Amino acid sequence: MNKPAASAPFHPRNRHQGRYDFPALIAAHPPLAPKVRPNGHGEQSIDFADPQAVMLLNQALLKLFYNLNWQLPEGYLTPPVPGRADYVHALADLLAGDNGGAIPRDLDVMDIGCGANCIYPLIGHAEYGWRFTGTDTSAEAITAASQIVAGNPGLQRAVRLRRQKQPQAIFSGVIHKNERYHAVMCNPPFHASAADAAAGSQRKVRNLGLKQNAPLNFGGQQTELWCEGGELAFIGRMIDESVAQGSSIVWFTSLVSRKENLPALRDRLAAEACEVRIVNMAQGQKQSRFLAWSFMTPATRAQRMKR
Repeated sequence: MNKPAASAPFHPRNRHQGRYDFPALIAAHPPLAPKVRPNGHGEQSIDFADPQAVMLLNQALLKLFYNLNWQLPEGYLTPPVPGRADYVHALADLLAGDNGGAIPRDLDVMDIGCGANCIYPLIGHAEYGWRFTGTDTSAEAITAASQIVAGNPGLQRAVRLRRQKQPQAIFSGVIHKNERYHAVMCNPPFHASAADAAAGSQRKVRNLGLKQNAPLNFGGQQTELWCEGGELAFIGRMIDESVAQGSSIVWFTSLVSRKENLPALRDRLAAEACEVRIVNMAQGQKQSRFLAWSFMTPATRAQRMKR
């Protein structure tokens, strides 16, 4: 199955509106050219079931719109750049609410589980100049992300990476003494087990009209795809640990793939958090959202945005 265009609508500030401009993308990243061909509708596209084509498209998007060089090791999760950008822009709106409606620029953000792709720090710094600390439990992912940072001039002053050496910990060990952050971002592992992740992969294979065991266009390592208990357990641990960091971090946020998980997560926050929000993001046919919570009053948050 081929998809002729980027999904819409995205956030108004998202650069990836409307159809992919393949001539411009090829001009920015010529290796994409052999993968672009007419689809069943007679429109220029790529085969979205081809992992190399998907990788080249994302490389071209990052080069054209953000002037970034980007490469992933084989087998790692290839993030859809337009959708990832929406989370960054929606977070910027949330933070602007504590800054008189103006998007704050001089910010420190932590990305929990930055992965090998390091996509949120890349887009967040390119769009708003934010400084990022990216964490991950995988040494290989941190190495790959470090190579991306080193391969782009100026990023080493804006993005630092830390390995989380405690597999079950979220903040412990990666937030240093006296550090302060304005926000946390997280795209948690979705699946609850390896079997669940494998079943999900096969559903995608069937939806793409491919044969069983065909190569997957999206990739992904174990730590990127699943953890025991899935996203509900992961975000639950994040909530539990966030209480101790409530005076160090203004807003905690995490994507929530399954909206049916929201009531339990909100209940878990009810006793402690000062404010809890669900921020919805509509991306064409896909409905996405993130959960945001803060242990600070609005007045305290406004003060922190000015520091």
